[in-house]
Amino acid sequence: MATLYDAPRCPYCARVRIVLAEKDVPYETVVIDLNDKPAWLYVKNPAGKVPVLEEDDWCLPESAVIDEYLEERFPDPPLLPADAAARAAARLLIFRHDDLSRPHYAFRRGEPGAEAELSAVLAGLDALLLSQPFLTGSAFGLADVAYVPWLIRERTLMGVSFDAFPSIADWLDRLGERPSVAAEVDVVAALV
Repeated sequence: MATLYDAPRCPYCARVRIVLAEKDVPYETVVIDLNDKPAWLYVKNPAGKVPVLEEDDWCLPESAVIDEYLEERFPDPPLLPADAAARAAARLLIFRHDDLSRPHYAFRRGEPGAEAELSAVLAGLDALLLSQPFLTGSAFGLADVAYVPWLIRERTLMGVSFDAFPSIADWLDRLGERPSVAAEVDVVAALV
């Protein structure tokens, strides 16, 4: 059985929890205190970050890489489109995720200009969701998984309103109906 080295407050860990739930993969959890990381974590991931997925003494860090690994290892249900161009578009969004995470963390720290930068990124996501139901395209998938943990945290923990971004608000509502995402909404609510 796989082991996930996890931290409930970490949105990168949330990505992996969501994919594991979507694919109904059993796993054990080892919760890591991010304020007091154990020394042995650096053996599993020299960067000292979570998530780390471990199977049979083999460790894999980095949420986007773990999610791709899980997609290949457990192909049903698929979380990437069958069409190569649509898969590439989803991967490009995942690759560009820092466009959201940088202003997200800057806003959380209260840096000048961060709110405007975050709003600009949210406007771009809102426009994309106006033209397609999911960030991955026509069906829920890895691009949605890559972004939804941050937006849940923005809404619940940071007081960001999505009133100006109705497509994002509708998308969050739709995703919240999925058991995997609803479980993450509950995890974030417990952090308040």
